Amino acid sequence: MNGSPAELAGAQRRAVLALLALRSERVVPIERFFELLWGDEPPARARAALQGHVAALRKVLAGSPFELHTRAPGYLLTGGADLIDVRRFEALAAAAEEHPQDAEAVELLERALGLWSGAALADLPDTELRRALVDQLDAARITVLTAWAERRLRLGSGAVAVPALEQSVRANGLREPVVALLIRCLHQAGRISDALSVYHQARERLAAELGVVPGAPLQAALAEVLAVGAEPEESAPGPAAVAVATPVEAAPRTVPRQLPRQSAGFVGRGREFGWLDRECGPERTGDGLAVVVGPAGAGKSATVIRWAHGVAHRFPDGQLFVDLRGFDPAGPVDPGEVLGQFLKALGVPEPSIPEDRAERAALYQQATDGLRLLVVLDNARGAEDVADLLPAGQAGATVVTSRNTLEDLVVTEGAALLRLTALPDDDALRLLERSLTPERVRAEEAAAQQLIALCDQLPLALRIAASRLAARPGWTIADLVAELSDERTRLRTLDTHGAVSIRTALSLTHRHLSAPAGQLLVLLAAHPGREVDGYAGAALLGTDLATARGALGELAAYHLLTESTPGRYTRHDLIRLYAVELFAEQPEQVRRQSTERLLDYYLQAADTCNEHLDPGHETYGERVHPPRAVPRPRDARASLAWFMSEEPTVRTLVATAADQDPDRAWRLVMLASGLYYGASRLIDWLSCLRSGLRAAERTGDPRAVAALEATIAAALVSVERISESVELCRQALDRTRPEDDFAHVRALFTLALATGSAGRPVEGEQLATRALRLARRDQPPERVASALAYAGALSGLAGDPVTALARVRECRAILAPYPAATIRAWAILTEAQALQALGEYAASEAAWAELLTICREAGFLHLHAIAEQSYADFLLRLGRAAEAARHLRAAIGLYRYHGHLTAAVTELLARAEQALAPDSAA
Repeated sequence: MNGSPAELAGAQRRAVLALLALRSERVVPIERFFELLWGDEPPARARAALQGHVAALRKVLAGSPFELHTRAPGYLLTGGADLIDVRRFEALAAAAEEHPQDAEAVELLERALGLWSGAALADLPDTELRRALVDQLDAARITVLTAWAERRLRLGSGAVAVPALEQSVRANGLREPVVALLIRCLHQAGRISDALSVYHQARERLAAELGVVPGAPLQAALAEVLAVGAEPEESAPGPAAVAVATPVEAAPRTVPRQLPRQSAGFVGRGREFGWLDRECGPERTGDGLAVVVGPAGAGKSATVIRWAHGVAHRFPDGQLFVDLRGFDPAGPVDPGEVLGQFLKALGVPEPSIPEDRAERAALYQQATDGLRLLVVLDNARGAEDVADLLPAGQAGATVVTSRNTLEDLVVTEGAALLRLTALPDDDALRLLERSLTPERVRAEEAAAQQLIALCDQLPLALRIAASRLAARPGWTIADLVAELSDERTRLRTLDTHGAVSIRTALSLTHRHLSAPAGQLLVLLAAHPGREVDGYAGAALLGTDLATARGALGELAAYHLLTESTPGRYTRHDLIRLYAVELFAEQPEQVRRQSTERLLDYYLQAADTCNEHLDPGHETYGERVHPPRAVPRPRDARASLAWFMSEEPTVRTLVATAADQDPDRAWRLVMLASGLYYGASRLIDWLSCLRSGLRAAERTGDPRAVAALEATIAAALVSVERISESVELCRQALDRTRPEDDFAHVRALFTLALATGSAGRPVEGEQLATRALRLARRDQPPERVASALAYAGALSGLAGDPVTALARVRECRAILAPYPAATIRAWAILTEAQALQALGEYAASEAAWAELLTICREAGFLHLHAIAEQSYADFLLRLGRAAEAARHLRAAIGLYRYHGHLTAAVTELLARAEQALAPDSAA
């Protein structure tokens, strides 16, 4: 180099040098270079390419103060720190921070900022690491810029900082501290209207892009601009100066009493009243800001208004109330208009109320500061609608109601949040008694309980139902229950044919949802489960996981879904029925495609999750609608945890699709079978398999029917229905031929197992040997392993432990990469039994220990129970009765847990306990 500039060819080589310079004097691991150059997908020869760049850089750096070293686990750049701009920038910034004199610090900071020319790392490969590095550099630059502007303000020369701050705000107007500094510098320059304009633009952008209200820095900057005595611009006085200069105290003090009338027939909510007392009552322990949220029809407004009337006398400076109409078809109330109404109610003369919303908000803060005032903001749609309406000071209290969770108020204002749920059973019954008389309700108490359940225990639905009964004295409660029991007409029945109805309330909420959330609410009608997660939501929408999770979160925020466990959501029946109505209005193609997408998602998810338990299973073709996201559990236990959550949905989907989409239905139950067995859901598995068999029969494909028959037969063996299993296996064999891929082999080794379990082990072993011979002919190794495990088990039953041991050890070798595969666990069980038969007790016990560990860690309840029982038998034969009894009790607990306690295990326990009796033979 010799002091002259050197050109570096290629963005990747410049990226390598940039990363070394940014981390100078520190070793940079090779993996960091890969991340910067190629992201998550480095090429096969990435290391060689990096070595080439390093070699070229060493030539370029020769003769310079820099040295490029190889240091495990990567490379290190040393020397020449004062020649690296980022190091000089950091040194100048650090020196300025420590300097007590503003003028000298400003000079240092300006030198630091002068080192920047354009965007950081602009011509490097666009990878996630590059973006992260740019973010770090930009953050450092903004820190120095704000420090410089602060020093300029203290020197009285804030106007000098305005152009640089304006440029930064244009690039990113969401950095509130920078925007606040710009406002303060404009104010110091005498540009009041420009400062207010910057505030309004920032407030609108924060609301539109982030859904939040201005934070403390922006609010403080605005207050500084609007402070009494601020000098206006030399042109005509602005409204801010005129408004703020008018003292609120100049008008006579009035005490507003704006609470609306309480609703008649109110019942319950004592717990909620107590919570409001603690958060917002005159003797509260909270901060005086509460948000009461809940679904449409839950009684949020009625509850808060009832409470407010009860405590109104404890707020001597009055009560302000507004219905913000956040979900009204005509649109919400303008907060600026509400501010004007509140100011007039507080006694501010109308000529003194400014036109500008921000100026009204500032005047409202002055007017309410120190007042013991109760403010009720009803039916808010978002935090931005209430931010300016919150009174100042700690003496007053504010309660906000909404169908939205208004989490922004919780975050930015520290509001306490109360979720109003459905009425408890006793309160719901009291509501009916208040509307229908206690005698009428007690005469049909069982029907009344059914009515409460059909109304989802929502006060609005119960009041509508009660009004229908009150208007029809000839009807019994049972009559209305019968009408509401028809899901097709339930929402119509709960309609007053006026402005008040469940459908109307839900429609008003629905119209305010974003496009993805509104679409997902409708498409969820295709989902038959009680719970839904982001993956299923993404499948229905045909989008990525992040979009689906955002839509689900929004539906939960509007109380159209409830997050039952993290990431999983449930819905009330009335909301489900509303979605069904909307779904029925969709074009037939949309309805069909939604179901197909959902089925294809569960096919792919079951395929992925089953890989841990049943490696080499058939994948049953490509998906017509491949999902963009599927769960990828790390191990067998995580796979089973996913399946246990989704099993009811899988079973219902197979049952409903058996007639509508039989090809997908039978494939889904086959893919889920390994999960069903691993999860020990044997009875549910049989139920699902029966639906799958019906679907396979509708396709007319004999191999599909044979696959279901053989799998049902295997499930029947698990629940000891051996004769039925043998019959089905023979049917499956009759439908297939040896050349029919795996279908014939599966039917053959399942028949072998059923035959051996029926007491004919030699015949079973011969069938298993045939199945193994066919599998070795053309099946992949994992399926050969399955045949080996079955053949080994039958050899053991037939009294040939040597052959059994050889076969299952070959099986274990094939399945070594899949430690929790269920067929591998069965092979270990056979190995332990074969070693026991050969008298190798130490090796046998080691195999038992390995098997029990696998079952315990993976969560194989059924297989774990069998292992505990078989190990206990082994211990009894060695005379270790106390240990045997302990393992037998564990087996009985496991069998009882999943509902398959057998006579054999209880007989074995009796033997163990007899051996433990005091008078038993030593």
